[in-house]
Amino acid sequence: MRLTYIDRLRPTKNQQAIIENCLGLLKCQYNYRLAERFNWWEQNRSPVNSCPLICHLPELKDKPSYYQQKADLLETKELFPEYKTIHSQVLQDCIKRVELAFSRFLKGDKDGKRSGRPRFKSWRRYRSFTYPQMKQDCFEGNRINLPKIGKVKVILHRPIPDGFKIKTAQIIRKADGYYVALSLEDKTVPNFTPDIKPSLKNTLGIDMGLKDFLVDDTGSTIPIPQYYRQSQSRLRTIQKQVSRRQKGSNRWKKAVAKLGKQHKKVVDKRQDFHHKKANYLLTKAEVIAHEDLNIHEDLNIKGLARTRLAKSINDAAWANFLNILTFKAEKAGLLTVKVNPRGTTIDCSSCGQAIPKTLKDRWHCCCHCGLLLPRDWNAAINIKYRAVGHSVHVP
Repeated sequence: MRLTYIDRLRPTKNQQAIIENCLGLLKCQYNYRLAERFNWWEQNRSPVNSCPLICHLPELKDKPSYYQQKADLLETKELFPEYKTIHSQVLQDCIKRVELAFSRFLKGDKDGKRSGRPRFKSWRRYRSFTYPQMKQDCFEGNRINLPKIGKVKVILHRPIPDGFKIKTAQIIRKADGYYVALSLEDKTVPNFTPDIKPSLKNTLGIDMGLKDFLVDDTGSTIPIPQYYRQSQSRLRTIQKQVSRRQKGSNRWKKAVAKLGKQHKKVVDKRQDFHHKKANYLLTKAEVIAHEDLNIHEDLNIKGLARTRLAKSINDAAWANFLNILTFKAEKAGLLTVKVNPRGTTIDCSSCGQAIPKTLKDRWHCCCHCGLLLPRDWNAAINIKYRAVGHSVHVP
């Protein structure tokens, strides 16, 4: 089993300078190695359908590989001695990031989905570096020993579980300070899928929306908090301060830092809400059935995020909540089931007949069986029945 614990760091001013220096040098190294790959790509690609019958093809250059670029780090340290202040494995991990970003751009991930063209990183976009290996005795009281940085004070919110070993450590710069993300592993704890068969008694169906955050098949609702909209006035005031100050000045940097902290507060509140509601749902049933956002053709999340509903959709963050719910269910030995939501709002949960509705129709009124209830409640019941294996309730 793998776990990730994120704790707050309290580095001294000297340690902060070292971390910032590492981030700056790694940013330059990332951009340089990415430029090498783009130069190879531009010089060697030639569309076959656009190439003339008689042409002179230049000699193809060798493709920069992960191992070749990693070997070039020795020459980099000789030409630029400041790179010797960075741990060697941290530099190698920077090359690995370039390899992953470029390979996903050309070939795609394991599912064949290609990413966009990798961008060169600015100072603000390169915010972390990783130690691929960490000693098990790196903690000394409330301090963690980071190679080439020293013993940094850390606020341990919870102790490391017995039996888990520290595999990697990632140093992250956020708007309100520095954090360390520890990747923990215990091979004696197997990853397993719980042997739970969904039934009408142990399954809870949920339907998510913008009027209410979610509605379950019992009719219980959880109101949507809308943390971003609550903070809009404060964000608007700080954004005005940023736009009115000269870019690059000290007062502009202070305003940008204040804006980043305010955005982080919104993110933290939303994440805390997701964790608490996920724990609440897992106490109500062994199986949680929810809609599969990836196959819902009518509910195109990325498309809707470009409409006038963008603020509300991004503020709800349904996908993040479902990821948290799935992770917590696996840890608790429970189960989450994805259901194709096509037609769950239209179909009657009592008789199965299709009752067309528009977006403004908030009630389900069946003219065949007389069922009358809110449309989201009806959808939650349909999601539960589909997870069990029935289109309507079978007594």
